[in-house]
Amino acid sequence: MSGELSLNINIKEPRWDQGTFMGRAQHFFMVTDPRNVLLSSETLEEARVIVQDYRAGVVKPGLTEDELWRAKYVYDSAFHPDTGEKMFVIGRMSAQVPMNMSITGCMLTFYRTTPAVVFWQWVNQSFNAVVNYTNRSGDAPMTVNQLGAAYVSATTGAVVTALGLKSLASRLPPIVSRFVPFAAVAAANCINIPFMRQRELKYGIPVTDENDNRLGESASAAKQAIVQVVVSRIGMAVPAMAIPPVIMNALEKRAFMKRFPILNAPVQVGLHLCLKTTFTSPLHCASMSVSSLEPDLQERIRQISPHTTTVYFNKGL
Repeated sequence: MSGELSLNINIKEPRWDQGTFMGRAQHFFMVTDPRNVLLSSETLEEARVIVQDYRAGVVKPGLTEDELWRAKYVYDSAFHPDTGEKMFVIGRMSAQVPMNMSITGCMLTFYRTTPAVVFWQWVNQSFNAVVNYTNRSGDAPMTVNQLGAAYVSATTGAVVTALGLKSLASRLPPIVSRFVPFAAVAAANCINIPFMRQRELKYGIPVTDENDNRLGESASAAKQAIVQVVVSRIGMAVPAMAIPPVIMNALEKRAFMKRFPILNAPVQVGLHLCLKTTFTSPLHCASMSVSSLEPDLQERIRQISPHTTTVYFNKGL
């Protein structure tokens, strides 16, 4: 049909060039757009239909390329890439900016007393547990008992780590105490993420070829995915949690901050928002060589797709 949208647009990949900073930034802002949290179920369903129909070769009459990309990012913001299920609201990437800036701002502000450290680390790790489960890789479900055990272990580990670091920092210069939340978050990520995704380590995650054909499940890919997520989470936390303590240590010596201490928390939240949105950009997709997979899966891939040398998987966020 004349004027109909082409079926050659690759909506499996980001719209912008990920080899440039601006391309990554545009993609990041679309993925984390907090306005998507407010979208109605009808709008989300409409986006799902547009995307799934387009992938099946069906184009909605009158659909433009901009509308297609908008539907793709709305769909990605609300539906799990492996299961296709609608994700829990606060676990979606579109909820990360308002949730993260609020929680992290409070952690960086209220770090001086033990009850405050315990409370905000508990809040943060509870939120992280929801995010880690919501954005897990693969389509294997976790039982309630497994989910509960993972949550308790991860949250307990995070709180114990924070208290231990706080006790150690009390013997050091005051500015060191400001970095306790960052150190605790970094250590907790090493506990929380593997615990919340332990089922993937046991049963593996789906791996595909470059055409998105599913080739099997791999525990080796799951291990690589979880390591990459832990490292990227810590790296993403550096600008927003390691820089503000230095800035706030200088600002709190200023007369206006001493006169209006109530500004402490809003300033912390604002710094976190600016630094996080400027320097962080999460990506779902990862790849690995077929030779790094389990021997039985390598043999299976050689039989069904002999020319495949690299597999792809959703590493989660």
